[in-house]
Amino acid sequence: MSQPVAAFPATAPRPEALTVFVRGLTIQAGIGVHDHELGRLQTLILSVALTLEPHAVARLSDTVNYEGVAAAARAIAAEGHVGLVETFAQRLALACLDDPRVRRVEVTVDKPGALDGAEAAGCSVAYVR
Repeated sequence: MSQPVAAFPATAPRPEALTVFVRGLTIQAGIGVHDHELGRLQTLILSVALTLEPHAVARLSDTVNYEGVAAAARAIAAEGHVGLVETFAQRLALACLDDPRVRRVEVTVDKPGALDGAEAAGCSVAYVR
């Protein structure tokens, strides 16, 4: 349960946001719609940003553990082949929103090697409560 934000004088600094993120998480997943993509694993690079209400954080229980984000991504990959990176991103975003403290989530999925001549191709999705 989140802590209420204390009242601050108008001139005092006040918390504006609390963002927990995972950047550049590399996983192997069955992904893609083309015949050559079926039955094999490919690299995905994930970045996730979770926005929470600003509040004091003194213990791990006061925030979202980013290890849970990684576990959710790996669980989606373990469920089996996903056709589109957009679908993967949406599933991960919705899994992150299972935590009621998360007010906004943005998930970016990069698929290196998906497009000749490009460092990566992919998508970003954002959800807000």
